[in-house]
Amino acid sequence: MMKTNNALSRAANAARRQVARAALGAAALLVSTTAAAVNSLPGGPAVNQLDLHPPVTSIAASQQSLHYIVMGICVVIFVAVFGVMFYSIFKHRRSKGAKPADFHESTTVEIVWTTVPFLIVIAMALPATKVVVAMKDTTNADLTIKATGYQWKWGYDYLKGEGEGIAFLSTLDNTHRLASDSGKPEPMDNYLLKVDNPLVVPVDQKVRIITTANDVIHAWMVPSLGVKQDAIPGFVRDTWFKAEKTGDYYGQCAELCGKEHAYMPIHVKVVSQEDYAAWVAEQKKAMSAKADDPSKVWALDALVARGQQVYAANCAACHQADGKGLGPIKPVDGSPIVLDADKAKQIAIMLNGAANGAMPAWKQLSDTELAAVITYTKNSWSNATGQIVQPADIVAARP
Repeated sequence: MMKTNNALSRAANAARRQVARAALGAAALLVSTTAAAVNSLPGGPAVNQLDLHPPVTSIAASQQSLHYIVMGICVVIFVAVFGVMFYSIFKHRRSKGAKPADFHESTTVEIVWTTVPFLIVIAMALPATKVVVAMKDTTNADLTIKATGYQWKWGYDYLKGEGEGIAFLSTLDNTHRLASDSGKPEPMDNYLLKVDNPLVVPVDQKVRIITTANDVIHAWMVPSLGVKQDAIPGFVRDTWFKAEKTGDYYGQCAELCGKEHAYMPIHVKVVSQEDYAAWVAEQKKAMSAKADDPSKVWALDALVARGQQVYAANCAACHQADGKGLGPIKPVDGSPIVLDADKAKQIAIMLNGAANGAMPAWKQLSDTELAAVITYTKNSWSNATGQIVQPADIVAARP
């Protein structure tokens, strides 16, 4: 019986080892297959990236050079210090009869170890100061754009220069959000970096970016452009870049701003001057076509259809497509405020926000868009209220 038990135990151990080897092999195959399926993204992250992003502005190139200079100095210091240390340990070890020197102070040594670090710091500070001063010189810009951080999207307003008056929101593409929510996204080079409306700028033009935020602190960062600037509610900061090469350049919000922080990408599309002029003309035309008359009286079905689009672009990320909310995000399906016959309550929340910014204000949307999305929530899912909010109601409620 004992021999039989031992044989069974050995067989079980062998089977476990085979299963473990198979699992490790499958995991290695999965990792290698996934890595092979994803390619480096031009203007964005690269596979197995070790260096900074390839620079496309003079500032980014200066930052990269500064990085190499400081890294070189650090390597020299590391080799020198540890070289002397290991040499001293080996050369003057006790087994060779070495005896420690007996002295209490050395003015020469103190002067040397004070002067040398001081000179090293100066050697690093001079080029660093030059780069920082250049980074802060936002004067004489050809184009000025305000970037406003929202939870969790970016709003762009072209304030000065060609394209003045253009404004839009830039949100993570919904297909990427759905892929992330699935828990098993397909390999893609621009995963969580694709947006519905990229920021378009002309090549070889100085672009000033003014940053602020609507709710919490965000940060506008595009590594290839050498730009990272905090966006703080109630304050304005500015930075600039001058792209020397056309292309698509990607970044992300670089300040932890809440649970959807990972879904706040930045896409800057640098185009030729001719293409930029054509884009501006197209945007102006589209804005004119979309300019709704706030006095227009809409039918319920038309407002609901319009509101569904607004909800998908701006609200579904938090409240979910089914209106059920997620975690601390309250549902709109069955919400007492949505169901309330007093539409002024929901209008006030949409215009002013609620819960100390947890629900942001959406006053940047047009009167028609706000009326449409409120009407949509009042007449979708289980909210069959039959209530309708007209653009004129929003106009009357705005401060």
